[in-house]
Amino acid sequence: MFIMETKKLNIFMIDDDTKLCRLLETFLKEFNIELATATHPKEGLKRFFQGNFSLLILDIMLPGTNGFQLLRELREKSNVPVVILTARGEVADRIVGLEMGCDDYIAKPFEPRELVARIQTILRRTVVSDKREIPIWQSGNLKMDLFSRKVFLDGNPLPITTTEFELLKLFMDRSGKAMDRDYIMDELKGIDWEVFNRSIDIAVSRLRQKLDDNPKNPKFLKTIWGQGYMFISPVKKSVLKK
Repeated sequence: MFIMETKKLNIFMIDDDTKLCRLLETFLKEFNIELATATHPKEGLKRFFQGNFSLLILDIMLPGTNGFQLLRELREKSNVPVVILTARGEVADRIVGLEMGCDDYIAKPFEPRELVARIQTILRRTVVSDKREIPIWQSGNLKMDLFSRKVFLDGNPLPITTTEFELLKLFMDRSGKAMDRDYIMDELKGIDWEVFNRSIDIAVSRLRQKLDDNPKNPKFLKTIWGQGYMFISPVKKSVLKK
């Protein structure tokens, strides 16, 4: 079980269920997580941008708009991890959320402890430690900084989500190896792929778009029919000293 560090983490939640917001505010304090909440979507997004939050919990059903619209606005400015709250059994909502760049989703009603586990899993992948060595992976005009968790294409930073970062990291680490969906799901434990296999394809498609990689003439990610996907460009791994 991943234990949160002693430093308090600040996260934000936009949901018009006042009772749920109060419940989670109290519950998350036991795990050293400070939750700020908003019930009005536009006001909530404004407050989120004004603060310094590690993660956003976003309900889909909101008054006057929906969580997808807020997620779209958010992704234009920020790559902060997002957990979407969906109605139970709404697979379509999950597909749309993944396509728009959410990092995880959880169905209502849910157990608060499950939400904590999801938050911990995401933040475990995004928290930057104070290392003196910076691993850099490079493949042609693509560069990945594993310390800052940033990806650059032609020297320009890419707007990449937590899930996309972990997926690209796996591909680059296994360059030249064909990986099917089951292998990817097994290697990236903690990301909720299991609901439907299409979630892998959606994540790969989004990654290709950001890498400007044409699937018909790929430079990085090639579809191997009957086997899965393969990162086909050689990867050079180096370490920079701080």
